[in-house]
Amino acid sequence: MGEAAALVLEAPGRLVRRRLAVPAIGDDDALLRVEACGLCGTDHEQYSGALPAGYAFVPGHETVGVVEAIGDSAAARWGVTAGDRVAVEVFQSCGRCAQCETGEYRRCTRHGIADMYGFIPVDKAPGLWGGYAEIQYLSADTVLHRIPAGLDPVLATLFNPLGAGVRWGVTVPGTAPGDTVAVLGPGVRGLCVLAAVRRAGAGFVMVTGCGPRDAGRLEAAKRFGADLVVDVDTVDPVRALRDATGGLCDVVVDVTAKAPAAFAQAIALARPGGTVVLAGTRGSADVPGFWPDMIVFKELRMFGALGVDSPAYRSAIEILTSGDFPFASLERSVAGLDDVEDLLATMAGGDRVPPVHGVLVP
Repeated sequence: MGEAAALVLEAPGRLVRRRLAVPAIGDDDALLRVEACGLCGTDHEQYSGALPAGYAFVPGHETVGVVEAIGDSAAARWGVTAGDRVAVEVFQSCGRCAQCETGEYRRCTRHGIADMYGFIPVDKAPGLWGGYAEIQYLSADTVLHRIPAGLDPVLATLFNPLGAGVRWGVTVPGTAPGDTVAVLGPGVRGLCVLAAVRRAGAGFVMVTGCGPRDAGRLEAAKRFGADLVVDVDTVDPVRALRDATGGLCDVVVDVTAKAPAAFAQAIALARPGGTVVLAGTRGSADVPGFWPDMIVFKELRMFGALGVDSPAYRSAIEILTSGDFPFASLERSVAGLDDVEDLLATMAGGDRVPPVHGVLVP
């Protein structure tokens, strides 16, 4: 079958271009010609070593591409044929364990978080387990979604963060029409939560950021329909919310990364009996300003949210296809195999402000 170019992260900061053998497929699997692969916090944390693997692998878990070759059973099971454009979910599903049968396949006993696309050892045959490659291998346990032919593949990579926005912002907390919602963090996932809760009928939405690096993102939040944006570096978000609405939030969704103080802000912003969803990671055991008794006094519902499920991904693709939100105009950087390392370094931190949406086009 020949070879395909791929980037292998051999160690933190060492992303090496290799030629990997393209495997022959059987009845139950497929090959995907990668058109675009979205980049997120996991990608730059893998690259920087903040999320070390301890082995070499092909990164990339927000893949969109065209089915290059597919077995008959796989085609029947997935409902796709060669030439179809699809999005690949990060988690695999055996479909048979108790977790998969109840729809919680993010915790599949055969695969789970330890066996997700973009984090599988390159030494595990056939090695092409991620989107940083011309060809990605699709196992029999892959979960796919058809992408409409008219949706640009670079834009379509937003199926992943927007799926997260739907699940974290609407499904998990049960956001209802008329709810007041606060979204902490104006990155791509925060903007996706904003779009999702707006589509669900939220009555008032506030989005917070912190400092000059978030200024452009808060402006983008206004274009996505935020009623109020707040820079918590200079403005008390609780006071700003009370001034604007006279009350507190039914739902607070915290998607901040490495912002320990945001957790206490989330608790403070929630009304008594409200719901707080924690989807961003602190990166620290320190939680400044957090008083646990407030969870008791307010009788808050607290949810942790990590992955996304198929219904949320399908909703995300519908939202992208609708064109109801200005995702196409997001600040975006697109890189190829030869220059994605510079983009990852920018996203990992430094003097340059990272783009809201980073994409690899191999």
